[in-house]
Amino acid sequence: MDIRTLGGQGLKVGAEGLGLMGMSAHYGATDETESLATIDRALELGVTLLDTAEGYGPFHNEQLLGKALAGRREAAVIATKTGVEFTDEGAFLGHNATPEYIRHSLDRSLRHLGTDHVDLYYLHRIDPGVPVEESVGALAELVAAGKVRHIGLCEVSPATIARAHAVHPLTAVQTEYSLFERGIEHDGVLDTLRDLGIGLVAYSPLGRGFLSGAVTSPDDFAADDFRRTDPRFQGENFHRNLAVVDQVRRLAADKGVTPSQLALAWTLRQGAVPIPGTKRRRYLEENVAATAVTISDADLAAIDAVAPHGVASGDRYAPELMKSLGG
Repeated sequence: MDIRTLGGQGLKVGAEGLGLMGMSAHYGATDETESLATIDRALELGVTLLDTAEGYGPFHNEQLLGKALAGRREAAVIATKTGVEFTDEGAFLGHNATPEYIRHSLDRSLRHLGTDHVDLYYLHRIDPGVPVEESVGALAELVAAGKVRHIGLCEVSPATIARAHAVHPLTAVQTEYSLFERGIEHDGVLDTLRDLGIGLVAYSPLGRGFLSGAVTSPDDFAADDFRRTDPRFQGENFHRNLAVVDQVRRLAADKGVTPSQLALAWTLRQGAVPIPGTKRRRYLEENVAATAVTISDADLAAIDAVAPHGVASGDRYAPELMKSLGG
């Protein structure tokens, strides 16, 4: 797999990463044996950026990754997140990006991961009660202490990116980016990242599974799958979005690839490092094969015609979760 450099501080990662959240939460039943085998296979295929967070579980996802990397820590680039507060027993308490909580949560994450450092440490969400300069200052102290190698933010505005980057260089910003969600091309985020030399890590590059072409009905989801409350998977929104996927499927067939591979190859062409989430080896292998797919200018034009900015029907999240975006 090709290697990409995120940001201007020299962090090198495989061109495609792996999101681990679904191995522990939000996407139905999990299978630890298959999850561990999927992480093993990812490393074999050159996937190095493994993305987790203390809130996935909570804690279980970091513990799973620690188990997977036991005895081979340096094989992976570990990315995890802070800023959403949990008690040590796992109770959710809301946003907390105070320096005190950041230090506490990092030490807890290091224990769960079985390591002495995190390669990329993000603020999961901006805490409206704490100036971002204070939070990033605490992250910078952790870099100086050797507990963190690189820092980043998730789901932030251009102004916040600039303020944070002035305190300590950001290596990456993680945000949703896909054929279904191209907002950062129009709200200034993508331009800001390019101007400041900050890497883009794209989560949900398959539209939470929509762009795989495998989703045909909301009834396909398990009872505890959060997509049952996702506006894009509800009512008429679902049917409108499925019609877009049908067009993407046709473009993919013409190119001799799967819809997932076309969507991921497009994201790679934009300069992002996508982190598609999966908990199964067969989907991982399909996704990784996208790194060998070339997207031509003609392909870009065809994709833009069927999946322009704003094509998806419905908000990205339910109303309460939407409030936490773009701090």
